[in-house]
Parts: sequence; structure tokens; C-alpha cells
Amino acid sequence: MMELVEVTKVYQQGRRSVQAVQGVSLRIDTGEFVSIMGPSGSGKSTLLHLLGALDTPTSGRALFQGQDLQAMTDRKRSLLRRNCIGFVFQFFNLLPTLTAVENVALPLLLGGERRSLATKRACESLERVGMAHRKDHFPEEMSGGEMQRVAVARALVTNPEAVLCDEPTGNLDSATSREILTLLSELPEPGKRSVVMVTHDPTAAQYGTRLVRVSDGRLDSDEPISSHSPVSRERLAVPH
Repeated sequence: MMELVEVTKVYQQGRRSVQAVQGVSLRIDTGEFVSIMGPSGSGKSTLLHLLGALDTPTSGRALFQGQDLQAMTDRKRSLLRRNCIGFVFQFFNLLPTLTAVENVALPLLLGGERRSLATKRACESLERVGMAHRKDHFPEEMSGGEMQRVAVARALVTNPEAVLCDEPTGNLDSATSREILTLLSELPEPGKRSVVMVTHDPTAAQYGTRLVRVSDGRLDSDEPISSHSPVSRERLAVPH
């Protein structure tokens, strides 16, 4: 589904070149929940941006469903992000002047969907994450966990092929973090949707099915996460 092939990414900071990613090859298949873990400055967020067409590589190839992202126009990449990829960020990124249902409906409205249908689909997405009862509330009226659930609903409203999460529990307490991580672990669908999550938290990373470790812009390891780990057992025991 998503693939990086010998990718490097270099940023210019004044006269200095910073190599954020160095020769990384990584493939994400449908139905996977891949955790990318590493310390601050390791390049993990840059990898997420390259996978999600938020950025393009300096060299190498970034592919989404076989399409070379760098060969696309900016408009095509924008449409791909809007229609095929859902994003969940650490700081929620909800518009404060819009209610929950309006925030969730926004990607559909930007895509030209009729308001009535966009609102209906937004309500269904909020229902999926347990937030239907808060659909008419503004972000300032919600807790951090509730805002992140709304952000997940917004990421899902276009029925995307991939959901990419950048430190989605970074601003949440431990109990709320577990709720959000359990929700994210239920999103991958074999043959349809994959989830990629960047985190520096070892406990959060264990909610995935595969763990990629990075440091200094390189892949250190790439291995499956055992379903027998304590976190995995806890996740699998949660009723759907």
C-alpha cells in the first residue's frame, strides 16, 4: 500500500544541510498497524510525512498504492491526502469555531459533498468513535480525549485507505491514552486500511502489530509485535 524505496530527505537550515532520513526502505501493507518509534530528532515524523504525501523525498521513491508521489502535481497529492489518507495529530487540529460534527464534515465539504450528506456521514463517523452525543459541542467544551476522538472521526470520514498518526496520545493522560490507542488498534482492516503511528512511548508502540525503530534517520529494526505481550493481550481482550 505505502512504500519508501531508498529514500533520503535533506532540509536546508541556512547554510547547513540536515539529513533527516538516510537511505530508508520501508513497506506498509494493508491491514497492518505499524508503530514507528524513536527518540526526538530521529526522523520518525519525517518518515510519516513522506508516507502520507505531506512531503516528497530528496532522493529515492515514495509510493502510495503503486503511485509515485513525487511524480504527481501538488494538486494530485493534495487530493490524495484529502480522499485516501486520514491524519491524526498530537494537538488535535480542530477548528475552535466549528462544532464536532462540523469539524468532521469539513473534509467532505471541501471535496464538494452536499452539506446534508456530509453532515450525515460525519454523524456516522462520530458514532463510530463514541462521540455522537457530543456532535453539537465546540472543542473548548470537550476534554482532550474527546477532542482526539473527534479528530479520529474526522480522519475516518472519507473512508481512507490509510490513517497516519503523529504522537496521537502525546497530550493525554495514561487512562485516556489507552482508550485512544485501543480505538486506533481497531481501525486496520485486512485488504483495505492500514494504520501507521509515530510515537516515542514504548507502551503506545505495543498497540501495533509491527514495530519499526529508527535513529539518526536510519532504520534500526523492523519486527512483528508479539500478540502475547501484556499490552497486546489487554488490547485483544477489549470487547468490540
